[in-house]
Amino acid sequence: MPHTSPNSPAVRRRTVLAAAAAAAPAMAGLASAPASAAPSAQHPRALPGGGDLGPNVLVFDPSTPDIQTRLDAVFRQQESAQFGTGRYALLFKPGTYHGLNAQLGFYTSIAGLGLSPDDTTINGDVTVDAGWFNGNATQNFWRSAENLALVPANGTNRWAVAQAAPFRRMHVRGGLNLAPSGYGWASGGYIADSRVDGQIGPYSQQQWYTRDSAIGSWLNGVWNMVFSGVEGAPAQSFPSPPYTTLDTTPVSREKPFLYLNGNEYRVFLPEKRTNARGVSWGNGTPRGTSLPLSRFYVAKPGVTAATLNQALAQGLHLLLTPGIYHLDQPIRVNRANTVVLGLGYATLIPDNGVTALTVADVDGVRLAGFLVDAGPVNSATLLEIGPRGAWRDHSANPTTVQDVFIRIGGAGPGKATTSLVVNNRHTIVDHTWVWRADHGEGVGWETNRADYGVVVNGHDVLATGLFVEHFNKYDVQWYGQRGRTIFFQNEKAYDAPNQAAIQNGPLKGYAAYKVGDNVTTHEGWGLGSYCYYNVDPTIVQHHGFAAPNTPGVKFHDLLVVSLGGNGQYEHVINDIGAPTSGTSTVPSTVVSYP
Repeated sequence: MPHTSPNSPAVRRRTVLAAAAAAAPAMAGLASAPASAAPSAQHPRALPGGGDLGPNVLVFDPSTPDIQTRLDAVFRQQESAQFGTGRYALLFKPGTYHGLNAQLGFYTSIAGLGLSPDDTTINGDVTVDAGWFNGNATQNFWRSAENLALVPANGTNRWAVAQAAPFRRMHVRGGLNLAPSGYGWASGGYIADSRVDGQIGPYSQQQWYTRDSAIGSWLNGVWNMVFSGVEGAPAQSFPSPPYTTLDTTPVSREKPFLYLNGNEYRVFLPEKRTNARGVSWGNGTPRGTSLPLSRFYVAKPGVTAATLNQALAQGLHLLLTPGIYHLDQPIRVNRANTVVLGLGYATLIPDNGVTALTVADVDGVRLAGFLVDAGPVNSATLLEIGPRGAWRDHSANPTTVQDVFIRIGGAGPGKATTSLVVNNRHTIVDHTWVWRADHGEGVGWETNRADYGVVVNGHDVLATGLFVEHFNKYDVQWYGQRGRTIFFQNEKAYDAPNQAAIQNGPLKGYAAYKVGDNVTTHEGWGLGSYCYYNVDPTIVQHHGFAAPNTPGVKFHDLLVVSLGGNGQYEHVINDIGAPTSGTSTVPSTVVSYP
């Protein structure tokens, strides 16, 4: 599929930026039938666990010949394949590698296979740059780096990414440059559980969230730089410089990851941390548990949803190898402590208006590392964490949703009324990008209609690194009590045809982030909303944020920005905060609410 031209009107805004299937839950935990049991229509033959990782997982060791040649071949294919079908995971066995430059294109993940990042050292670079897009990094989506130590060739590694491009569990023995060559525009990004010995230079990056890490120093900020639990983070100073700094992260549990124990693949499950600060792996063996690959159904593209559900009902976990999976029914996660882990941006597409994946009201589910792509028939929801009315206390063992990304349109026609619904209490949403596409194929105000991005009904939910953009109505609606968000990035839908199209009763426009009128306790830190109404630049948005005026609902460090004067905000939150100013692209801020 051809990539979007940098000069296309569809992306003009990017160039104006100024800086068994229905098994009951009671059955889900039962062990599979013995292999000798005769299969039948009611009792199909048990599915095996384990197996090979498929053709799109490339595994290297230090003796592998021509590693650079293979890396370059994947990059050539994926560099500009923004809406292509290729999916790749590049995995490096523990050891030391010399003279490599792993350039990462779309839908490409690179990771080490040790228990610690320092088990796998690349003397060289893992590079993201923006040559494919004329030096503009604002569309460098859907790629990741994880669990490696880097010794950059020139002392500084370049990681010029936008949304959905996590940098997790990395050790950079040098500096990290988050801007493209030439310091063109950039709109990222996310770092977690990483150590950067030198300086991190965001330069042109508009916003960034760094969690539970250790850094040498941080250079600058454009609009919104947020830190929680980061050793070496700059001091709180929003809005000038725009640093929001929390000493710790209230609750975190790092993403599951594949590793090698000798010659055996296992999946490590890091333990939950409260009031976390610094990396989870700094003092020897990380804390947590692990599962052998034999406990996973290793899924390949082409498998049916019924087979995935049979595997779950048998008590297996899911490892989704790179590729695209079409679903004619939801994947149903009904068993506590189930892991669904994707490699290489494995992508789920609901074909007939179903929900892609649902989670029961159970403890400790871990969803990580995959993309949900809306299908052409409207889905009421795409991802449901817990059923409506979920009530159980999961504080000791919450569900985590990490590097799970949702897209409506772009790769083709897609529709969904609501993308992500969180009903389970104590859920941690740790880095998501929920995106109604503003460019690509199948894009238009009604063509990829998607009214709501994220809806939180569950109590005690925590979001760390929440990116939600371009929905026709509310981007985020939060109805649960005691919710918390650390870092939020939003753009309102560019393509509203006129003021009437976004009229919200007496209000001009729908808030990017709305806290329900009955909520009495909620808190957010470092939240930003931008508008770029390029179809009708005269559109006025009353505010970016809406919340009840009550002492228990608190916000810290809010901003709204009009990009080049294409639309304006009258206020920041409710009726508070100055309007955005003409074409200046300067944020209007509120440091504390109420």
